[in-house]
Amino acid sequence: MGFDGVGIIGAIIIGGIAGWLAGKVMNTSTGVLMNIILGIVGAIVASILLGILGVSFGGWIGYLIAGFIGACILIAIGRAVSGRRA
Repeated sequence: MGFDGVGIIGAIIIGGIAGWLAGKVMNTSTGVLMNIILGIVGAIVASILLGILGVSFGGWIGYLIAGFIGACILIAIGRAVSGRRA
């Protein structure tokens, strides 16, 4: 289903962790639900972008790395669109 073998529950848990880590690194104050969304959508975005470059991650750790990278990208895009600085 696009979750690289981690399952939907695993994707939610890992997405939440990835979103939380990205929020800490990027200095944002989002809630738990937004962290989960950022992590899951971020993993999808990063998987697509890294897939274009020929890089692929698999399993729990790979999904966490992709989610973290993607969530950071999404936070940066959100800041650029809104014009808000850290």
